[in-house]
Amino acid sequence: MAETIVCPKCRFEIEVTEVLATQLRAKLEQEFAETLRSRESEYAARETKLTEQKNQLTREKAAIAEEVAARLAKEREQLCKELTQKAKEDVAVDLKSTQSELTDVRGKLKLAQDQELALRKQKRELEDEKAALALEVVRQVDAQLTQARDAVRKEVTEERQLKEKEKDLQIAGMLKQIEELKQKAEQGSQQLQGEVLEIDLEESLRRAFPLDEVVPVAKGVFGGDVNQRVRDPSVGDCGSILWESKRTKHWNQDWIAKLKDDQRAAKAQFAILVSDQLPPDITSFAQHSGIWVTNRACAMGLAAALRAGLIQLAAARRAQEGQQGKMEVLYNYLSSEHFKHRMEGIIEPFMSLREQLESEKRSAHTAWAKREKQLDRALASTCGLYGDLGGIIGQSLPAIEHLSAEGKATAAVDASPTSKRIERVVQLPTF
Repeated sequence: MAETIVCPKCRFEIEVTEVLATQLRAKLEQEFAETLRSRESEYAARETKLTEQKNQLTREKAAIAEEVAARLAKEREQLCKELTQKAKEDVAVDLKSTQSELTDVRGKLKLAQDQELALRKQKRELEDEKAALALEVVRQVDAQLTQARDAVRKEVTEERQLKEKEKDLQIAGMLKQIEELKQKAEQGSQQLQGEVLEIDLEESLRRAFPLDEVVPVAKGVFGGDVNQRVRDPSVGDCGSILWESKRTKHWNQDWIAKLKDDQRAAKAQFAILVSDQLPPDITSFAQHSGIWVTNRACAMGLAAALRAGLIQLAAARRAQEGQQGKMEVLYNYLSSEHFKHRMEGIIEPFMSLREQLESEKRSAHTAWAKREKQLDRALASTCGLYGDLGGIIGQSLPAIEHLSAEGKATAAVDASPTSKRIERVVQLPTF
């Protein structure tokens, strides 16, 4: 069976035989297969390209999303800061208004509290006086006991320290000069005791008076044992005290004459002789023939008293030196315009306060009547409390003039209106 094909240009029908058809079919199938492979390759390339574009688009989308998130976070933070600042400003305005109102309320509250405290103060003063009286009694008893214990403890401690230092020096001296101490045992012992007393006296003076200069007198030099130069931060050099220490079993009157000569040579204001054995007419300390004689327990106390006298004398001497110049300066100041202006500046505020007081007195008369009633009630309660305490304690309760029977009678005679009493209390001096 013959087949025909139509020419696409001229529309001429061409008869195709089976062989030609087979050739054409094979050629067409080959072209179709090549075209199909070409299309498949093209489609595969397009698909690969589309896949890459899709991945690129996905990455760009993720980057955009991150950038958008970052921008949103930044804008959110900025917005939070702005809102926070605005809230702070609003709160500050509200707080300022609230503080203003609170200040007014506090002023009114303080005025009311002052009025209440004026009444409570009288009650507290009575309670405080009672507590202070009991506390003062306890303190005096404790102070006396403490002083007695301290005096005994100090005496025992000083004696023990002297013995310990004497023993230490004796041991050191025997180790270094054992042969010499054997030959002059008695003389060496007395000399050693004197050195111990001098060292202890120096240390005691330095501890008790750290501002003073304590200078020991060298061995073999004419003079006492220790020279105490008294100094005060405000006055300066105030004088000196010459010390002589003795530790013997018998009193020797020749010590006084020698110490007087030493005092004149050292130009000291006072001379003190510290000795275990005192003259028969002296028990603790006293001035004997112009020289102060004392035992060891009273030495520091006597030094403190004499030192205070030297400081006061030096201060008086220094004040006397510039007295004439100060009087002239004072006279010039009192006769100057500056003093006049200064006095006017002092008087004017008083006059202004007086005018204000007169105005306040006129407006306070009504309040005084109410306060007078309150004061009467407070005084009645106080008198009742004082009577209760008198019934409990008895005669040991201290007498208070205004609460006792005599005080009430005197107060009744001298009584005046409350307004006049208050006026006398608040009245200012008239210039």
